[in-house]
Amino acid sequence: MNELKNQNSDKEKNNTENKIPIEGEEISKTENNTQKENQQFEEIGLNSFLEKIAELEKENAVLKDTLLRKIAEFENYKRRNENDQLNLLKYAAEPFIKNVLSVYDDLERSLSHIDERNNYDSMKKGVQLVFEKFSKILESQGVKKIEAKGEPFDVHFHEALMQQPVEGVAPHIILEVIEPGYIYKDKVIRHAKVVVSAELASSASGNEEINLNQEG
Repeated sequence: MNELKNQNSDKEKNNTENKIPIEGEEISKTENNTQKENQQFEEIGLNSFLEKIAELEKENAVLKDTLLRKIAEFENYKRRNENDQLNLLKYAAEPFIKNVLSVYDDLERSLSHIDERNNYDSMKKGVQLVFEKFSKILESQGVKKIEAKGEPFDVHFHEALMQQPVEGVAPHIILEVIEPGYIYKDKVIRHAKVVVSAELASSASGNEEINLNQEG
């Protein structure tokens, strides 16, 4: 009986010893599978990350190319605009010159027709026509002559070259225009040079006597 018991216990020990390596192998296999799965996940994540980087680099290259194109277009526009402004300033007087050329041609034709047979009246009439044409051209450009003779003196429009007392004319009235003045749109571009009436000497002395009598 004892021998049977011993044999049974030995068998159980052997079975237990045989089971331990098998369980160890299963654990090792599980760990290997887990490592493989983790490695696969890591590889998938790395590939996705690399793909994202490549996509962002591509988008960055497209944006950079677009920005460079916009900068080049702006520089070209800026250069064209500067050239247009320079040309505008350079040729600003072109319309006026075109109009003046017609007057210049009229003067040249008038001079070419002057000879001994021309009388004074016909010459005066031709020059008058040219003058009127020229005046219309100036008016179309916003140039107007300052009306001065008989007007009160105004420092904003007139420049007094001399003063002259005149009987029956109040002081500071423009008697004569030496050189006409002109206004361009709303700006005086040349003051009219004029002779202005002065106070009569008798009036001045009379005013002095009145002042003296009032003081007395």
